[in-house]
Amino acid sequence: MSINEKFIINLQGKSFVTYEGLLDLAHQKNLKSIHVELVQPPTKENNMTAICKATVVTDKGTFIDYGDASPVSVNSKIQPHIIRMASTRAKARALRDLTNVGMTAIEEINLDSEDEALSTFEASTFAPNDFFSEPPTKRQLDTIIKLSGDLKKDIDLSTLDKRSAGVLISSLLEEKHKRH
Repeated sequence: MSINEKFIINLQGKSFVTYEGLLDLAHQKNLKSIHVELVQPPTKENNMTAICKATVVTDKGTFIDYGDASPVSVNSKIQPHIIRMASTRAKARALRDLTNVGMTAIEEINLDSEDEALSTFEASTFAPNDFFSEPPTKRQLDTIIKLSGDLKKDIDLSTLDKRSAGVLISSLLEEKHKRH
């Protein structure tokens, strides 16, 4: 059993798995339950940092991990949902252990930071100046088609380049998180 490619997202040349993909693979491995516990609620004293513990159970064993979220580790649109993001991150980490998926879950990263990384990468000497003006990759297009279908949005793919496709994927992911 391996993760379905439709659950892999490529941002700035790095692959990330979606929580949805981890959950799909976990069900293939006979997932029995997922339990999340809020171990630290966000307060002013802890800089509004929520910490959750996820326990994932299968017939092969129990997997436990933690996830955190704070205004510093999420983008501004997710900030009102700190506890849910900490929960999702904890579940994703525990599911990665269960499924033996080494790549980071997209939900574990701050997409604002990815935009900064993109700007830094573009300005570096490692990429030719026209790298981001090239057409989007097949994986980017597949990801946009999947996300726009999930969100029931019509998107004109003909005007996209690598940069705009990456930005669009980020915004579609943010919107998808807001709806869940």
